[in-house]
Amino acid sequence: MSQTELQGQVALVTGAGRGIGRSIALALARCGADVGLVARTVGELAVVRSHVEALGRRALVLPTDVAVEADVRVAVGDLVAHYGRLDILVNNAGFGEFGPLEHTSVAQWDRMMAVNARGAFLFCRESIPHLRARDNGRIVNIASVVGHKGYVNQAAYSASKHALVGMSKALAREVQADGIRVHVISPGGVDTGLIGDARPDLDRSVLMSPDEVAEVVVFLVTRRGNAVIDEIRMRRAASTPWD
Repeated sequence: MSQTELQGQVALVTGAGRGIGRSIALALARCGADVGLVARTVGELAVVRSHVEALGRRALVLPTDVAVEADVRVAVGDLVAHYGRLDILVNNAGFGEFGPLEHTSVAQWDRMMAVNARGAFLFCRESIPHLRARDNGRIVNIASVVGHKGYVNQAAYSASKHALVGMSKALAREVQADGIRVHVISPGGVDTGLIGDARPDLDRSVLMSPDEVAEVVVFLVTRRGNAVIDEIRMRRAASTPWD
């Protein structure tokens, strides 16, 4: 991919301090984009900012709880005030706790729905006016294979990802006339801290890497033409095809 493919564009990435979000932020920067970095942990964001700047791009640290409406409004407002535009929104922030449904607390359920579904909703809502102004705005929502099927001990997490996929389907139709493209990426097992809690049975050596997800994000936001890809599902090479 050309290092100037996204030259002059600005991307906002949630959950950018580690894992998939970190890889996405760096991949977009390598293609020429300036990046707004969203997460709660300032120290992690500062490290990612240093890596973005080493690539010759600008990065803005935006400490944010994605589940808090006021925080999200401030983050998007500060980004646009700083850079003057927003071209790409990547909703990657995610949270999961795992166990049987009958042992899931209301607090656990609410937090997963707040981060995984409400956070993406808030960032989409606040970003749409700015993306509309670009005529070719792009939204990429990082869902999960569990947004389409269920796994034991992941009922609440699965519900939040189903909600994210459902929202994305409706939103894509709502903003189509504005030239905004909404994409969903639904990966299976990716080598992050979350997978260790969700699937301790998996051999980490066969998991997808965060960089592989980032490559797909770059593919979606840089492609042109009349064909639109609504969703890409990714699986581990060792998993069952078409399962």
